[in-house]
Amino acid sequence: MLTAKYQKYVFDFLQPGMTSRGIMNQRTSWFLMVNDSAYPDVYGIGECAPLPGLSRDNTDNIEEILRWVCTHIDEREVIENKILWDYPSLLFGLETALLDLKNGGKRQFHNNAFLYHQSGIPINGLVWMGSIEIMREQIHKKIADGYSCIKLKIGANNIESEINLIEEIRTTFGWEIEIRVDANGSLSFETCMPSLKKLADMHIHSIEQPLPSGQYKKTLFLCKNSPIPIALDEDIIRWKDRFGKHKLLDSVKPEYIVLKPGLIGGFAETTEWINLANEHGIGWWITSALESNIGLNAIAQYTSQFQPTFPQGLGTGEVFKNNFAAPLNIDKGFLYHNPSKHWDIALLNL
Repeated sequence: MLTAKYQKYVFDFLQPGMTSRGIMNQRTSWFLMVNDSAYPDVYGIGECAPLPGLSRDNTDNIEEILRWVCTHIDEREVIENKILWDYPSLLFGLETALLDLKNGGKRQFHNNAFLYHQSGIPINGLVWMGSIEIMREQIHKKIADGYSCIKLKIGANNIESEINLIEEIRTTFGWEIEIRVDANGSLSFETCMPSLKKLADMHIHSIEQPLPSGQYKKTLFLCKNSPIPIALDEDIIRWKDRFGKHKLLDSVKPEYIVLKPGLIGGFAETTEWINLANEHGIGWWITSALESNIGLNAIAQYTSQFQPTFPQGLGTGEVFKNNFAAPLNIDKGFLYHNPSKHWDIALLNL
């Protein structure tokens, strides 16, 4: 017989995280812990980490839904109930908790080279929004740490000053560093094309979500006419049915899509997006969404199945003061799973 419980946990950022949606000093997750009475000391743990203002989850009543899940965890309906479709972060937590339990509660999901520290996942170095001085400092540190790909969150400053900063990067470090930018929907359709042309002169790899989500006709125009590739992010999070996903990719035709398993409903949903993207000839990469090391570990192991050679967005495990110790480490722009390091989840009430 399966039983379940959950626990709320608040993470504190080492430094305030600035996005176009505001400044984050804390991040709240709910951990779903599932147990089989036949093995009372084994727990599967999944992280439910919605982002208010970005994910579809209604965080006002998420604990009510979690209580319902815990009450019905031993029934098939908990997986199939459509009420959970509106709580994709909870679906991700439920899916990973059950998968973890199935594999012995060791936070080990895929038996491959990544799990045994025989290969790493290439990742981009994330540069948070901030003043130009703060962004410059982050960039220099990421490159000194060995990252060959950096991603800049833009929109906090005048776009011209951010373009000047990118030009400075090229002058200082040359053209071999891959640069991606993430606008988080902060640009205006009426004014963004000149900025995209200037970014193209800097050989930018791509720009994520230049316009606010839902502006499909305008985004379609950009995808057709932008001198640099467009990657959809927030527009991906909105969709939950296969027809809508297919229609989005078929009509807008972005060059890339960015997939956040923790915000789109878990690994089954991510796999469906990947299959659709492959059918449409669209590139993709996988990104964590400020989960703790528990969620990041699950996402990394899922990503490792694809043996990516393309940098993924999995470098967020070092942003919290009170994260859980985990067998993950970053070295020269690669994320590794290191079996010699151990989990410390004593703060969870198992």
